[in-house]
Amino acid sequence: MLWQCPFDAVAALVLAHGAGAGMRHKSMQSIADAFERRGIATLRFDFPYMIAGRNRVDSPEVATQAIAEAYAAAAQHTKLPIWLGGHSFGGRMASHAVVDRSVPAAGLIFCSFPLHMPGKPDTKRAQHLKAIVKPMLFLSGTRDDLAEPKLLEPLVASLPTATLHWLDTADHGYRVLKRSRTRVESVFDEMAEAARAFLDSKKGTDLFSSENRSVPFLRSAHEPA
Repeated sequence: MLWQCPFDAVAALVLAHGAGAGMRHKSMQSIADAFERRGIATLRFDFPYMIAGRNRVDSPEVATQAIAEAYAAAAQHTKLPIWLGGHSFGGRMASHAVVDRSVPAAGLIFCSFPLHMPGKPDTKRAQHLKAIVKPMLFLSGTRDDLAEPKLLEPLVASLPTATLHWLDTADHGYRVLKRSRTRVESVFDEMAEAARAFLDSKKGTDLFSSENRSVPFLRSAHEPA
Protein backbone atom coordinates (compact mmCIF):
# COMPACT_ATOMS: atom_id res chain seq x y z
CA MET A 1 0.00 0.00 0.00
CA LEU A 2 1.05 3.59 -0.65
CA TRP A 3 0.00 6.28 1.82
CA GLN A 4 0.44 9.83 0.53
CA CYS A 5 -0.60 12.64 2.84
CA PRO A 6 0.05 16.40 2.96
CA PHE A 7 0.41 18.13 6.31
CA ASP A 8 -2.70 20.24 5.62
CA ALA A 9 -4.96 17.32 4.67
CA VAL A 10 -8.69 17.77 5.20
CA ALA A 11 -9.72 14.25 4.15
CA ALA A 12 -8.32 10.93 2.97
CA LEU A 13 -9.29 8.90 -0.08
CA VAL A 14 -8.80 5.16 -0.54
CA LEU A 15 -7.89 5.24 -4.23
CA ALA A 16 -8.45 1.93 -6.04
CA HIS A 17 -6.90 1.27 -9.43
CA GLY A 18 -8.62 0.30 -12.66
CA ALA A 19 -8.78 -3.08 -14.36
CA GLY A 20 -5.73 -2.74 -16.57
CA ALA A 21 -3.00 -1.30 -14.36
CA GLY A 22 -2.00 -1.24 -10.70
CA MET A 23 -1.52 1.37 -8.02
CA ARG A 24 1.81 2.58 -9.41
CA HIS A 25 0.50 3.42 -12.87
CA LYS A 26 1.39 6.95 -13.94
CA SER A 27 -2.24 8.06 -13.95
CA MET A 28 -2.75 6.77 -10.42
CA GLN A 29 0.40 8.59 -9.31
CA SER A 30 -0.73 11.76 -11.06
CA ILE A 31 -4.11 11.63 -9.33
CA ALA A 32 -2.49 11.07 -5.94
CA ASP A 33 0.00 13.90 -6.51
CA ALA A 34 -2.70 16.35 -7.62
CA PHE A 35 -4.94 15.45 -4.70
CA GLU A 36 -2.01 15.91 -2.33
CA ARG A 37 -1.51 19.43 -3.68
CA ARG A 38 -5.16 20.15 -2.83
CA GLY A 39 -4.95 18.83 0.72
CA ILE A 40 -6.38 15.36 0.14
CA ALA A 41 -4.50 12.30 1.37
CA THR A 42 -4.64 9.06 -0.60
CA LEU A 43 -4.06 5.42 0.15
CA ARG A 44 -3.40 3.22 -2.88
CA PHE A 45 -3.29 -0.56 -2.99
CA ASP A 46 -3.27 -3.41 -5.51
CA PHE A 47 -6.17 -5.81 -5.90
CA PRO A 48 -5.27 -9.49 -5.38
CA TYR A 49 -5.40 -10.31 -9.11
CA MET A 50 -2.85 -7.59 -9.81
CA ILE A 51 -0.55 -8.86 -7.06
CA ALA A 52 -0.82 -12.38 -8.49
CA GLY A 53 -0.08 -11.19 -12.02
CA ARG A 54 -3.43 -12.30 -13.42
CA ASN A 55 -5.21 -10.45 -16.22
CA ARG A 56 -8.74 -11.23 -15.11
CA VAL A 57 -10.10 -8.92 -12.43
CA ASP A 58 -11.23 -10.24 -9.06
CA SER A 59 -14.84 -11.10 -8.34
CA PRO A 60 -16.85 -8.37 -6.61
CA GLU A 61 -16.63 -10.37 -3.37
CA VAL A 62 -12.82 -10.42 -3.48
CA ALA A 63 -12.48 -6.85 -4.73
CA THR A 64 -14.78 -5.37 -2.10
CA GLN A 65 -12.97 -7.28 0.63
CA ALA A 66 -9.68 -5.75 -0.55
CA ILE A 67 -11.26 -2.30 -0.43
CA ALA A 68 -12.61 -2.93 3.07
CA GLU A 69 -9.10 -3.92 4.19
CA ALA A 70 -7.64 -0.80 2.58
CA TYR A 71 -10.21 1.33 4.40
CA ALA A 72 -9.16 -0.27 7.69
CA ALA A 73 -5.52 0.44 6.87
CA ALA A 74 -6.31 4.09 6.15
CA ALA A 75 -8.12 4.34 9.47
CA GLN A 76 -4.88 3.30 11.15
CA HIS A 77 -3.09 6.25 9.54
CA THR A 78 -5.52 9.08 10.25
CA LYS A 79 -8.60 10.33 12.04
CA LEU A 80 -9.57 12.39 8.99
CA PRO A 81 -12.81 11.58 7.14
CA ILE A 82 -12.04 8.62 4.86
CA TRP A 83 -13.63 8.50 1.43
CA LEU A 84 -13.65 5.61 -1.02
CA GLY A 85 -13.13 5.81 -4.75
CA GLY A 86 -10.83 5.09 -7.59
CA HIS A 87 -10.35 4.88 -11.31
CA SER A 88 -12.91 2.99 -13.41
CA PHE A 89 -13.23 -0.58 -12.07
CA GLY A 90 -11.76 0.51 -8.73
CA GLY A 91 -14.36 3.21 -8.24
CA ARG A 92 -17.19 0.90 -9.21
CA MET A 93 -16.01 -1.72 -6.73
CA ALA A 94 -15.70 0.99 -4.07
CA SER A 95 -19.40 1.72 -4.47
CA HIS A 96 -20.18 -1.98 -4.04
CA ALA A 97 -18.03 -2.04 -0.90
CA VAL A 98 -20.30 0.62 0.58
CA VAL A 99 -23.51 -1.13 -0.48
CA ASP A 100 -22.57 -4.80 -0.04
CA ARG A 101 -20.10 -4.61 2.87
CA SER A 102 -21.33 -1.48 4.63
CA VAL A 103 -17.86 0.06 4.63
CA PRO A 104 -18.47 3.31 6.58
CA ALA A 105 -16.93 5.70 4.08
CA ALA A 106 -17.60 9.43 4.35
CA GLY A 107 -18.52 9.39 0.68
CA LEU A 108 -17.36 8.32 -2.78
CA ILE A 109 -15.22 9.92 -5.47
CA PHE A 110 -15.45 8.21 -8.86
CA CYS A 111 -12.68 8.84 -11.38
CA SER A 112 -13.99 7.77 -14.82
CA PHE A 113 -16.88 5.66 -13.54
CA PRO A 114 -17.37 2.85 -16.12
CA LEU A 115 -21.10 3.17 -16.65
CA HIS A 116 -21.12 0.76 -19.59
CA MET A 117 -18.88 -1.07 -22.04
CA PRO A 118 -17.68 0.93 -25.09
CA GLY A 119 -20.38 1.03 -27.73
CA LYS A 120 -22.92 -0.65 -25.44
CA PRO A 121 -24.72 2.19 -23.64
CA ASP A 122 -26.57 1.03 -20.55
CA THR A 123 -27.00 1.96 -16.89
CA LYS A 124 -27.32 -1.50 -15.31
CA ARG A 125 -23.92 -1.13 -13.64
CA ALA A 126 -25.22 1.82 -11.66
CA GLN A 127 -28.50 0.47 -10.33
CA HIS A 128 -27.04 -0.11 -6.86
CA LEU A 129 -26.00 3.53 -6.48
CA LYS A 130 -29.51 4.54 -5.45
CA ALA A 131 -28.92 2.67 -2.19
CA ILE A 132 -26.04 5.00 -1.26
CA VAL A 133 -26.95 7.96 0.95
CA LYS A 134 -23.42 9.33 1.36
CA PRO A 135 -22.11 12.11 -0.93
CA MET A 136 -20.86 11.00 -4.35
CA LEU A 137 -18.70 12.90 -6.83
CA PHE A 138 -18.36 11.76 -10.44
CA LEU A 139 -15.29 13.02 -12.30
CA SER A 140 -15.89 12.02 -15.91
CA GLY A 141 -14.29 13.05 -19.20
CA THR A 142 -16.41 14.64 -21.89
CA ARG A 143 -14.95 12.09 -24.35
CA ASP A 144 -15.24 9.03 -22.10
CA ASP A 145 -16.68 6.22 -24.24
CA LEU A 146 -17.60 4.25 -21.09
CA ALA A 147 -19.95 6.95 -19.82
CA GLU A 148 -22.08 8.65 -22.45
CA PRO A 149 -23.26 12.08 -21.26
CA LYS A 150 -26.86 11.38 -22.28
CA LEU A 151 -26.87 8.48 -19.81
CA LEU A 152 -24.56 9.74 -17.06
CA GLU A 153 -26.14 13.16 -16.62
CA PRO A 154 -29.70 11.95 -15.89
CA LEU A 155 -28.32 9.14 -13.73
CA VAL A 156 -26.40 11.54 -11.50
CA ALA A 157 -29.36 13.93 -11.45
CA SER A 158 -31.51 11.09 -10.10
CA LEU A 159 -29.17 10.52 -7.15
CA PRO A 160 -29.93 13.09 -4.41
CA THR A 161 -26.41 13.09 -2.96
CA ALA A 162 -24.45 12.96 -6.25
CA THR A 163 -22.56 15.66 -8.14
CA LEU A 164 -21.08 15.44 -11.64
CA HIS A 165 -18.02 17.30 -12.88
CA TRP A 166 -17.13 17.01 -16.55
CA LEU A 167 -13.38 16.87 -17.26
CA ASP A 168 -12.71 19.12 -20.22
CA THR A 169 -11.96 17.05 -23.38
CA ALA A 170 -10.72 14.05 -21.35
CA ASP A 171 -11.28 10.44 -22.38
CA HIS A 172 -11.56 7.42 -20.07
CA GLY A 173 -7.78 7.37 -19.52
CA TYR A 174 -7.52 11.16 -18.95
CA ARG A 175 -6.04 11.95 -22.36
CA VAL A 176 -7.13 15.43 -23.44
CA LEU A 177 -7.36 17.42 -26.67
CA LYS A 178 -4.80 20.12 -26.06
CA ARG A 179 -5.89 22.34 -28.93
CA SER A 180 -9.54 22.46 -27.92
CA ARG A 181 -9.23 22.15 -24.14
CA THR A 182 -10.25 25.46 -22.55
CA ARG A 183 -8.83 24.83 -19.07
CA VAL A 184 -5.18 25.72 -18.56
CA GLU A 185 -4.37 23.33 -15.73
CA SER A 186 -3.71 19.61 -16.21
CA VAL A 187 -6.67 17.24 -16.15
CA PHE A 188 -5.37 15.80 -12.88
CA ASP A 189 -5.28 19.22 -11.25
CA GLU A 190 -8.78 19.81 -12.59
CA MET A 191 -9.89 16.59 -10.88
CA ALA A 192 -8.24 17.55 -7.61
CA GLU A 193 -9.69 21.06 -7.70
CA ALA A 194 -13.19 19.68 -8.24
CA ALA A 195 -12.71 17.11 -5.49
CA ARG A 196 -11.48 19.71 -3.00
CA ALA A 197 -14.39 22.04 -3.84
CA PHE A 198 -16.79 19.13 -3.32
CA LEU A 199 -15.22 18.31 0.05
CA ASP A 200 -15.31 21.95 1.09
CA SER A 201 -19.01 22.06 0.24
CA LYS A 202 -19.55 19.36 2.87
CA LYS A 203 -17.95 21.37 5.67
CA GLY A 204 -20.32 21.92 8.54
CA THR A 205 -21.71 18.42 8.17
CA ASP A 206 -20.87 15.44 10.35
CA LEU A 207 -18.18 14.51 7.80
CA PHE A 208 -16.09 17.34 9.21
CA SER A 209 -16.89 17.13 12.90
CA SER A 210 -14.32 18.29 15.45
CA GLU A 211 -13.41 14.65 16.03
CA ASN A 212 -12.61 14.15 12.36
CA ARG A 213 -10.57 17.35 12.05
CA SER A 214 -7.71 16.06 14.20
CA VAL A 215 -4.18 16.20 12.80
CA PRO A 216 -3.48 13.33 10.38
CA PHE A 217 -0.99 10.68 11.41
CA LEU A 218 2.05 10.95 9.15
CA ARG A 219 5.19 8.93 8.61
CA SER A 220 6.34 10.14 5.21
CA ALA A 221 4.59 11.24 2.05
CA HIS A 222 5.21 8.14 -0.06
CA GLU A 223 5.99 5.44 2.48
CA PRO A 224 4.50 1.99 1.82
CA ALA A 225 1.85 1.12 4.37
